[in-house]
Amino acid sequence: MNIKLIPLVLVGATVLTACNSENSATKSVSKEDSVASVNGQYISKASLATLEKEIAKRRQGQAIPKDKLIEQLVLTQLLVQEATQKKLDKTDEFILNLELNKSSLLSEAAVKNYLKSNPVTDAELKAEYETTVAASGTEYKARHILVKTEEDAKQLIEELKSGSDFIELAKTKSIGPSAPQGGDLGWFAAGQMVVPFSEAVIALEDNKFTTEAIKTQFGWHVILREGSRSQTPPPFEALKAQLEPMLKGKKVQEFIDNLRTNAKVEIFLEKEPTEKIEAPKSSVDTATESVEVVIESVEKITDKPATEAVKTVKENLPSTTKEVTKAVTEEATDTTTKAIDSVTK
Repeated sequence: MNIKLIPLVLVGATVLTACNSENSATKSVSKEDSVASVNGQYISKASLATLEKEIAKRRQGQAIPKDKLIEQLVLTQLLVQEATQKKLDKTDEFILNLELNKSSLLSEAAVKNYLKSNPVTDAELKAEYETTVAASGTEYKARHILVKTEEDAKQLIEELKSGSDFIELAKTKSIGPSAPQGGDLGWFAAGQMVVPFSEAVIALEDNKFTTEAIKTQFGWHVILREGSRSQTPPPFEALKAQLEPMLKGKKVQEFIDNLRTNAKVEIFLEKEPTEKIEAPKSSVDTATESVEVVIESVEKITDKPATEAVKTVKENLPSTTKEVTKAVTEEATDTTTKAIDSVTK
C-alpha cells in the first residue's frame, strides 16, 4: 500500500463507520445500492458520496478519481473486518475512545444546532463593524521616554519644561527599545497601546507632552504627541464575510458560558497543593511582575474566547485598508476555526 494513501484510509474509516451505523439503524445495504463488496460486506453508494464530499473539502475542491476512493473504502473495510475478527472493538481502550468520539460529535452537534437557531444577523455584523473597525478611525504619532520610577519621570518633565530637547532626553534616559530612535513609536491606533498610554495620547494636543508621569506595566512614561490623522477604514461589505465567523465564535462562547453558569457542577478531584518556594532575600525586591493564567472552558470547541478575539482585532488594527482587511481575516480565522468547524462541514 502506498504510504501516502494512509490519510485517505483514515478519512474513509470515519465515513464508512458513520454510514454503516446509519444503515444498521435502518436496513442493510443491498447490492444495488453498493459500489463494492468485501468478503460479502457491501460498501454503500452513500459511503462513496460522503467520502467524495469530505475529500473535496479537505483538498479545497480538488477531486480524486472514484476508483481511488473506492479502493480506500475497500481497504478501510478490510481493516474494520480484521479488527472485528480479533475483537478489538470489545477492548476497554476501544470502548473508551468510542465514548470520547461520541462526546466530541455530540458537542459539535450542540454547537451546530445553536448557531442554526441563533444565526448572525446583519444588524449584529454592522454593530461589530462599528465597534472593531470604523471606531478606530484616528491614528496618532508619538514619542515616549520610559523610566523605572515616577521620580525619574517627574524629573524629565521638569527638564522638558525648562526647554530640554525631548528626542535627546529619550536617547539618553529612556530604557525602552525605541530609545535609539529618540522614543519614536511611529503611527498607531489608540487601541494598539495599553489603556493608560493610549488615554494619555488621546488627551494630549499635537506637539504637547504629558505634564504628569504615566504608569503602565512597563514602567513610567513621559509622552510627546507629535501628530494625529484620520484613516479611512475598509467598507462594511468588504469585511462582512470576515466578521461573521468572529461573531459566530462569540455566540458559541456565550452559549457555553451560559450552560456552565446554569449547570450544577461538582468537582471531586482535590486541588493539588502547590509548593511554595521562597526567593532569596536579595531577589525579593526584583520580583515585581506576576503572570495571570486564564483557563478556557472548552478547548475542543474554541481556541480562546471570541471576546478576546474582538479585543485583539481592535488592538492590532493597522493603519492601511489593505492591512486592516488582512488583520481581521487572520484573527477571525484563527479564533473561530474549531468553534464553527461543524458549521462548515
